[in-house]
Amino acid sequence: MGTVVVARNVRKVYRLAGGNVEALRGVSLSLGKREFVVIMGPSGSGKSTLLNMIGTLDMPTDGDVILFEKYRVHELSDAEKAYLRLTKIGFIYQAFHLIPFLTAAENVEIPLRISSAAARERRARALDMLSRVGLEKRALHKPHQLSYGEQQRVAIARSLVNEPELVLADEPTGNLDSETGREIVELMKALCREKGVSFLVATHDPSIAQVADRVLRLKDGTIREEILA
Repeated sequence: MGTVVVARNVRKVYRLAGGNVEALRGVSLSLGKREFVVIMGPSGSGKSTLLNMIGTLDMPTDGDVILFEKYRVHELSDAEKAYLRLTKIGFIYQAFHLIPFLTAAENVEIPLRISSAAARERRARALDMLSRVGLEKRALHKPHQLSYGEQQRVAIARSLVNEPELVLADEPTGNLDSETGREIVELMKALCREKGVSFLVATHDPSIAQVADRVLRLKDGTIREEILA
């Protein structure tokens, strides 16, 4: 099946004026192609830190992160890490991070603008992704004209518009009510299967764990795995 992420004995130590804080204490994990894997744990357990390591937004103090079976994160230049984030990794956050004065379609187009895609291609791909997340009729609406659930759908469309191999989602249902959260979970799982994208989702929402291929429990900077039947 192949892997998109391998982490080996990853440690992260933040050196602060009041003393060192060890956020990750030797975490190892793997994520296969087309897998939907959930990392569960309480606030402060290191979930966001781990996603930042895998997403090349931060560097481990020790250990190794290998992406797509060829990229060792600690060996990459800043330009190479930026290229991976643009072309191979999508991000979904609890805060939607939509630009308020842009329409839904224009927000989805942002990664394509950065990669210098032609205007006609940008719009066609953005509209296609909005259609896939059920928002084809809301393409010209701005964020304040959309519900929270619709805004998260726009964020998901934006994360997938560049056809990444990996999506990292950090508390993607945290700002949503339970019914909307369930819809977003089902949408992410469907896109995982339809688009062949691997999802690594950090959450403490048990409804996401229910649809996962595997659940990783992160507590006090260490991890254990649960294989679901």
